[in-house]
Amino acid sequence: MGRAEERRARQRGGRRAAPKSRRSPSTAGASTATATPTAPASPAPGGRAAARGRSAPGGKPAKGRIRRLFTWKKILGTFFGLCLLGIGGFVVLYLMVPIPAAGNVAAKQESNVYEYANGDVLARSGKVNRESVSLAKVPKDVQHTFVAAENKTFYHDSGVDLRGTARGLLNTLSGKGAQGGSTITQQYVKNYYLTQNQTVTRKLKELVISLKVDQKLTKDQILAGYINTSYYGRGAYGIQAAAQAYYHVDASRLSVQQGAYLAALLQAPSQYDWAVASPTGKKLAKARWNYVLDNMVKQHWLDAGDRQSMTFPVPKEPKGAPGLEGQKGYLIELANKQLEQKLMKDEGISASQAEAEVVGRGWTITLNIDKKKQAALENAVKDQLTSKLNPKKRKVDGNVQAGAVSVDPKTGKIVALYGGQDYFKHYYSNATRNDYQPASTFKPVILAAALEQGATTQDGKPISANTIYDGTSRRPVVDHGNKVGFAPPNEDDVDYGPITVQRAMNASVNSVFAQMGIDVGMDKVMSVAGKLGMDTKGMQAVPAQTLGSMGASPLEMAGIYATLDNHGKKVTPTIVARAENKTRQVQMDDPIGDPVISREAADTVTSVLTGVVDDGTAKVSVAGNPLRAGQQVAGKTGTSDKNRSAWFTGYTPDLVTSVGLFGEDPKPPNAHVSLQGATGLLPPPGRINGGGYPAQIWAAYTFGVTHKAKFDLETTQGAAVQPSDTPSPSQSTSETPSSTPSSSSPSASQSPSRTPSQTPSRTPSQSPSSQTPSQTPSSEPPTGDVSPQNPLDPAAG
Repeated sequence: MGRAEERRARQRGGRRAAPKSRRSPSTAGASTATATPTAPASPAPGGRAAARGRSAPGGKPAKGRIRRLFTWKKILGTFFGLCLLGIGGFVVLYLMVPIPAAGNVAAKQESNVYEYANGDVLARSGKVNRESVSLAKVPKDVQHTFVAAENKTFYHDSGVDLRGTARGLLNTLSGKGAQGGSTITQQYVKNYYLTQNQTVTRKLKELVISLKVDQKLTKDQILAGYINTSYYGRGAYGIQAAAQAYYHVDASRLSVQQGAYLAALLQAPSQYDWAVASPTGKKLAKARWNYVLDNMVKQHWLDAGDRQSMTFPVPKEPKGAPGLEGQKGYLIELANKQLEQKLMKDEGISASQAEAEVVGRGWTITLNIDKKKQAALENAVKDQLTSKLNPKKRKVDGNVQAGAVSVDPKTGKIVALYGGQDYFKHYYSNATRNDYQPASTFKPVILAAALEQGATTQDGKPISANTIYDGTSRRPVVDHGNKVGFAPPNEDDVDYGPITVQRAMNASVNSVFAQMGIDVGMDKVMSVAGKLGMDTKGMQAVPAQTLGSMGASPLEMAGIYATLDNHGKKVTPTIVARAENKTRQVQMDDPIGDPVISREAADTVTSVLTGVVDDGTAKVSVAGNPLRAGQQVAGKTGTSDKNRSAWFTGYTPDLVTSVGLFGEDPKPPNAHVSLQGATGLLPPPGRINGGGYPAQIWAAYTFGVTHKAKFDLETTQGAAVQPSDTPSPSQSTSETPSSTPSSSSPSASQSPSRTPSQTPSRTPSQSPSSQTPSQTPSSEPPTGDVSPQNPLDPAAG
C-alpha cells in the first residue's frame, strides 16, 4: 500500500493511524502483505495518541471534550444569558407587582387574646396605641435622627439598597436569617404594605414596590410613613404614640436628644427600653444613641459643639395599658417575649421585626398558666408579705419587691408567676429581672459541678455529701497551697470547724463552698451553671461567684432547680403553650431537653437539699409548716450582701418554685437598697432572710397546691437517704449572707465590695466542737417576739 492509500485509509477510519511500529526485516514483508486498507492499525500503547491524552479506540478525547464543553465563548454566553433572563424576569415582576391600593397596617393591628391553660380568657391586649401625625409637626432635627440612624443616603438614593437586598436574599436562601441593609423606603414598604416574613417572594415584592413608591411619593411622604408605622416598644406604633409613651410629650415637642433615643429604639425596642433593659441593654442603647448623633454631625445636620454638650435623655417610667392590671401585664410580657424569640428563631427575623409581628397582630395565645395555681401564688404573697407592708409607717416597706416563678419539672410549663404588686405600679417584672444576687441559692450548683466532674479536695479525696471541710469563718481559700486572695466570712462570723458537705449545705457555710469552688475549678462550676440554665454570658469564673454574687432571676433559678428535680434533664421554663392568628400557627419548642448532668449527680443534690429543709435554714418556715402533709421537699435559702435580696427556691417531686424578695428604691434610678427592718423587724438583726418571708410564701403556696410526697432518687448520698441529726430550733444556724471578707484583699473582679463595718459581728454563745462535724453552733438568741413563723428566728435563715 502506497502513502496515498494509507492516508485515504486513515481518513475513512475517522482518525489518524498510529505510527507503524518498528519491525524486524524478517517480519516487515509479511506485515505489508497482509495489511488491509479498511482496517487501520490500532495505536500502540505509549504512542502519540496516548501521549496526547486521547481515549481508548472508539471513544472521544477526554481533554478535548472538556475543552469543547467549557470554552470561554460558552461560559460568557451562559453568563450573559442568565443576566438577560434575570433582567427579563425582573421586568416582568416589575410590571406585574403593583403598589397595593391601601396599606395593611390597620388590618394587621388587632387585639391579641391571651388564655389560661384551661381556655378561660386571661386578657385582651386592648386597642393598639397608634396615632399618625404629619411630618410638619415633627421637628426637622428629630426627622434627621431617623435618617442618621437608618439610612444616611435616604434623600438621594433610589429607595432600594441592591447590595443589602441581594445579601438578604442569599441569607434567606441559605437559612442564615435576617440581616440589616434595607433603606427607609424598604422598611416603610415592609411595615405598611407587606409582612415581616423572611421569604424570597416577600423580599422581591419589597424591592419592586420600594422602587415604585420612591418614584410615586416624595421623600418627606416616605419618611412620614416610616416614622408613623414603625413599632417603638411599650405598645406604641408611630412617633406620636412613642413620644407619649417614653417622654409624655407630643411629637412636636421632642428634643433632638429624645428623637435620637426613639430612632435608636427601632433596632431593638424591648432590649433598649430603659425601664426594663439589662445593664448590657442600657449600654447598647446608649451606644446606639451616640451613633445617631455622631452621624448627624457627619451629615452636617447637627453642630459638633452642640453635640458635645448633649446628655442622654432618660425616658419616663412606662404606664401599663388598660386591661393589664395586677399580674396580667407580667404574664403577657413574658408570653410576648417568648413568642418573639420563637419567631426570630424560626423565621430568621430581627428582634424589632419579631416585636412588630407579635404586638397587636390578632394572636390567640394560650399560656401554660394554671388558673388555680396562679390565684394560689398571688394569695400566698399577699397573706405572707404584702399585707404586712406599710410604706406610710415605715419607709423601708416601700422598697420591698417580690417575684416568683412556679414550674412543672416534668413538662417545663410555667404554671404560675408573680411579677410584682401591680403591673401599673411596678412595670418591671420581678419574676424575670436578673439584676439581684441569688446568694446562697447558687451553692447547689457548686455541689452539682463537683459531683458531675468527679472533683476531689486539695488532698485528693472525692467530694461527696460526707466529705469534711474546714468551716472556719474567713478561712483563706487555697489552691494547692497557694492562697487565692479570697476568705469569705460565714454569717455572723460563726466558726464551724470540721463539717460535712451535707451539714455545710444545711447551715449554708460560705467558707466550705468557697473552697469547694476552687477544688472543682471555677470555670467548670460556671460551665455547669450554664448547662443547668443560668445565663453565664459575660460572667467571670472567679471565687466570689461561689457566694452567688452574679445576677439571676427567679425564672432562671426555677429552671436550674427544675433541671435538678427532673434528674438532670434540661428544663427550659415556658409560658406559651401555643399561638395562632389568621395566617399561621406557632408550636413552641419542647421545654424538656436532653440530660445536661448525670441523674446520679442531680439526685444527690436533691437528696442533700432535703437536709436544708428538714435540718437547716428552712426548717422553721417549711419543714415545720402546719400545711405540710408529708411532702418530701428539697430547697435552698439565700440572703445576699447587705440584705438587698432574700430567696427561697425549693421543690417537691412535681413542682418547683423560686421566690425572691428585692430591695429597690422606688425613685429613679431605682437603686438596690437593704430590706432590713421591713415589716417592722427590729435589730438584732432585723434582716429579712431567705428562710423567712420567701420560704413562708413558698410553703403557703406549694403545700396548698401539691400533695405528691416522695422523690424517686438514684443515689446513696445525702439527707434523703442518710438523715443527719436534727438540731433543735435554737441550735439551727441562720442563713449565710453572700459577702466579701474585709480581712483579705482580692481584686475587684473577684469579690463584691464590703467594708469592715458591714461585716456581721454577732458571735455565737457557744463555739462548735472541732471534733464533731455534725454539730452546728447555737446562735445568740434574738430579742423581741420569736415564733416559728417569725423571720427573726435564726433558724428561719
